[in-house]
Amino acid sequence: MKMQLQSHVLLQNPPGLPSIAVAWCVCGLRGSRLIIDWHNYGFTIMALSHGQGHPVVRLAKWYEHFFGPRATLNLCVTNAMRDDLLKNWGIKAITLYDKPPAIFREAPLTLQHELFVRLADTHPQFRHHGGVDLKGGTERTGFSRRDPGDGTVTLNPGRPALLLSSTSWTEDEDFSILLKALEEYEGFIKEGTHLPSLVCVITGKGPQKDHYRKLIDKLHFEHVEICTPWLEAEDYPVLLGSADLGVCLHKSSSGLDLPMKVVDMFGCCLPVCAINFNCIDELVKHEQNGLIFKDSEELALQLKSLLAEFSSAEGRLAAFRRNLRTAQGQRWDNNWDQNVLPLISAPL
Repeated sequence: MKMQLQSHVLLQNPPGLPSIAVAWCVCGLRGSRLIIDWHNYGFTIMALSHGQGHPVVRLAKWYEHFFGPRATLNLCVTNAMRDDLLKNWGIKAITLYDKPPAIFREAPLTLQHELFVRLADTHPQFRHHGGVDLKGGTERTGFSRRDPGDGTVTLNPGRPALLLSSTSWTEDEDFSILLKALEEYEGFIKEGTHLPSLVCVITGKGPQKDHYRKLIDKLHFEHVEICTPWLEAEDYPVLLGSADLGVCLHKSSSGLDLPMKVVDMFGCCLPVCAINFNCIDELVKHEQNGLIFKDSEELALQLKSLLAEFSSAEGRLAAFRRNLRTAQGQRWDNNWDQNVLPLISAPL
């Protein structure tokens, strides 16, 4: 109440309890306009842990339904959410798709190699099994090498494919689906299918990480390696820009929001296999910039199909990457300037 008067208060929901009510009261007292940016419904996230019928979940649903329509302006992340807000909440919202910041882009080979070297210090999955080439002094990782003469970086022939997924390790992502698919992928290789070895990197922190870490430790693969690093903020975009394929297991609690991790992957021109839910096709276009799967068996077949030609310029994976390069559109800053600023500047 004592800070400089603002014309607008922008609030992202969730989390919105008690923020929406507090922001609405402050706006009313100070004459500011309240904007709610709907990324999901808080009560559907709470229901993942407590169930739809829990009193706290019912209270949270009433709370969002009561205070949500009191905003001056509403933004949302999908057309599906826009339609749901209007039909069930009486809220007229404007769809504003998430866009990646400029830091998410394809990584040059030099940056890739430098990141692989740093990761190799703590994660053996990134190390070159033969160590440093003592004759030439070549700096090697499991994926890349730097020539000691001119410093040129090249990718290793026969390198493993780099599969990437990121998560908050919460109930809306079932990583047993990915683990089962990796077991099937291992089985394909043992049966004689010509496929590359695979390094699967799962980044992030969250409440279920220890649970899945124990499941991973029980797996015994010969051709698949899994690591779960926590990356520095500046390293995460480089890893996305270095990977061969992304996997998204985010299943919206409401079926109405989209995974920001895929937006960032697409900013790096990284094709994605994403689990199917209500509105995922607003972001992932099947057979254009990635593939959509329904279960572990279908994901395993997609990994088999895409990674069989992962180093080829003529394979589907390369075609998806080219499509993403062609479709590179607005970044976050331009998206905001072109689509939100006019709304804020317009008179009531």
